[in-house]
Amino acid sequence: MRIGWYINRLRSMEPAEVLHRLGEQRRRIASRRRDGGWERYASPQLHPVLRELRDAALATTPAQRQAIAVAAQDTLGGQFSALGRIWPRREPDRLFPPELWRLDPVTGRLWPGPETYTFDIDFRHRGDRGDVKYVWEINRLQQLPPLAAHLLLAGDDQSRMAIEAAIDSWHCANPPFRGVGWASGIEVALRAISLIVTMDLVGDRLGAATRQQVGEILAASAYWLPRFPSRFSSANNHLVAELAGEYLICLALGAESGAVRNALLAEAHKQILADGTGAEQTPTYAAFTAELILLCAAAARQAGTPFPSPVEARLAAFANFVGWLPPKAASFGDNDEGRVLTLGDEPGYVQSVAAAIHGFLRMPGNAAEPDDFRALFFGTPSEPAPVPHGLQTFTQGGLSVWRGEMNGRSIDLTFDHGPLGYLSIAAHGHADALSLTLCIDGEPVLIDPGTWLYGSGGVWRDWFRSTPAHNTLNIEGKSQSIIAGEFNWSHKAVATFIESEPGTHWKLRARHDGYGSRFGVVHQRTVMHQADGILVTDQLLGGRRVAEIVFQLATGLGANQDENTVMVLRGDERLMTIRFPDAAIDIRAGGDAPGQGGWVSPSFGARQPAERIAWRGEVGEEGIKIHLAAIPPPQS
Repeated sequence: MRIGWYINRLRSMEPAEVLHRLGEQRRRIASRRRDGGWERYASPQLHPVLRELRDAALATTPAQRQAIAVAAQDTLGGQFSALGRIWPRREPDRLFPPELWRLDPVTGRLWPGPETYTFDIDFRHRGDRGDVKYVWEINRLQQLPPLAAHLLLAGDDQSRMAIEAAIDSWHCANPPFRGVGWASGIEVALRAISLIVTMDLVGDRLGAATRQQVGEILAASAYWLPRFPSRFSSANNHLVAELAGEYLICLALGAESGAVRNALLAEAHKQILADGTGAEQTPTYAAFTAELILLCAAAARQAGTPFPSPVEARLAAFANFVGWLPPKAASFGDNDEGRVLTLGDEPGYVQSVAAAIHGFLRMPGNAAEPDDFRALFFGTPSEPAPVPHGLQTFTQGGLSVWRGEMNGRSIDLTFDHGPLGYLSIAAHGHADALSLTLCIDGEPVLIDPGTWLYGSGGVWRDWFRSTPAHNTLNIEGKSQSIIAGEFNWSHKAVATFIESEPGTHWKLRARHDGYGSRFGVVHQRTVMHQADGILVTDQLLGGRRVAEIVFQLATGLGANQDENTVMVLRGDERLMTIRFPDAAIDIRAGGDAPGQGGWVSPSFGARQPAERIAWRGEVGEEGIKIHLAAIPPPQS
C-alpha cells in the first residue's frame, strides 16, 4: 500500500513538483539535526495582532457570554470532544497531562512523542495507531481562546491557571520538531493562531513564564512554516492556513511580511473563485479558507494596512454563494469540520463564516446564531438581507441552485456540474458529477452522503466519495473518477455545463465523460421544472448500458414502494414521490459492506444507516425519465 501510494502521487506530479519534493526531503534530513530544543528559539517581544478584540469581547451579548462560559466550563471540567468523539475525561487537578497531546481517543493508543523526530512518524500508513486527525485536533489548542474570553469576561482565575497549564504542558511535551504535532504545516499554523488570539485577549493576565513559552512556540513556528510549505498538488487549504499562520505570526513579532501577504492575497483569488464558490468543490473547506483570509484581513485592517478591495470582493462573493445554499444541507465533498475560531460543535459553520464576512464588510446579510463566537471578531451584518429565490448558476464552481415552491412546500434543489476538485490530486472532491440534493421546507430529503473518516476510513472512505453513494447515475457500481488513494484520483471525470433555460419552467443540462474510456458512453443529465414537479432525464450518449440511478435519503426518512413509484415519508407525513419508468427499484439501508445499502455521515467520524433508493435498468441515448414531486403539507 505504501509503495502504491507513492506511485500514484508521483503520477500526479509535474517535473517541477518532483524536484520540489526532492528538495523538501533534503531539508527534512537536514532539520533532523536541529535538536537544541527551545533554546534555539528565544522568545521575542510579542505585539498585539487583533488590537480591537478585547473591546469587542467585553461588549458581548448575554447569549455569547453564556456560550463562552459553557465552552470554558467544559474545558475546566476535563472535557474535550471533536470529530464525533469524546476524549477520556481528565480530573480538574490534572487537566493537561503530557500524554494528552499524543492520545488517540478511538484506539486509546499513544502516538510517538518528544523522543521521535516528527518526519520519522508515518501518519499516512500506520493505521494501527488510529486516524491522525484526532490527535492533531486537540493539538490545535482551539480550546484556549474560549477560556481566554471567559477569563476576560468573568475574571475567572481558574481559567487563567488552566491556560497557563495547557501552554506549559504542550511546550514541555512537544519540543521543536519532535512528535506528531509538528508533522503538518496546517497544524503548526492553526496552533499558532490559537495562541495569538489567546494572547490578544488576556496576554497581560498570564505569567511571564507562559508569555515566554508562547513566544518560543511562535518563534519555532515562524522558522518551520516557510521551510516546509504546501506547494504544487498540495497547495490547497493547507497552503492558505500556513500563509495565514505565517502572516499573523509576523504581525505578532512586530513586522508584516510583504512576501507572505502577497502570497496569501494570491491564494484568495485562486481558492475562492470569482462566483464565490470554493475551488476545492466543498463549501465547508471554502468556509475554512474564507475564515483564515478573513482573520488576516481583520488583522491587516487593524494594523493600518487593509487588504485590497478585490480580496474583500472575493469574500463577499463567497458569502453571497452561501446565501443560496440550503442551510441544513450545505455540505458536499469532504468535510473534516476544520475551524479557525470555535466554541466546539457548529452545525451552522458555513453560515457563520458568511455572517462574519458580512459583519466585517458592514454589509447586509443573514445573521448567525445569537451565541455565535465569530461575531466577537468580525461583528454582525449591518441589516438582514432578503432570502434569494429562483434559479442561480455558479458557473466557475459548477453548481446550480433553485429555490422555489412546489405544491405548497418550499424547495431547495442543487445540481452539481462542476469539476472533481482542486489541483492535480483533487484531494477533497467526491465523484459526484451531475448529482442532486433536495430539501423540503428547509429539511434535507435527498442528500450528499457525507465524509465519514480520512486515514482510518479504509474501504468506507472510498465508498463515501464514490459515485454509487451519490444522487446520480453509475455504471456497474464504478465511480466516474477512479480512486487512487485516500486523497488522490488516477482518472478525473470532466463535467461540462451544456445549457440553462431560465423562466418558470426552467431547464438545466450537463454531462461528464467519466465513463467514456471504460464503457464508451457519456452521461448526460437534464433537470427540468414542470408544473407538477421536477423531471430528471438521464441519457448515456454513444451506447446502451445497464446503469443504476440513486437517490440517497436523509436519516429518519422512510420509503414505501408502490409499483414504479416511491413515497418518501418523515414518520407518517408524506413528503414527496419519486416516479420511475418501471418497478426495477431497490430500497435498502445499512449493510456490513459498502454498497449493500444506504449510509450517511452527518459529521466526521459518525455513520448512520439511511434508505438508499436505486433504480436499475438499461439506459441509452433516448434516456430514462424520473419524476420528483413534493406532496402538499397536511392541513392543520
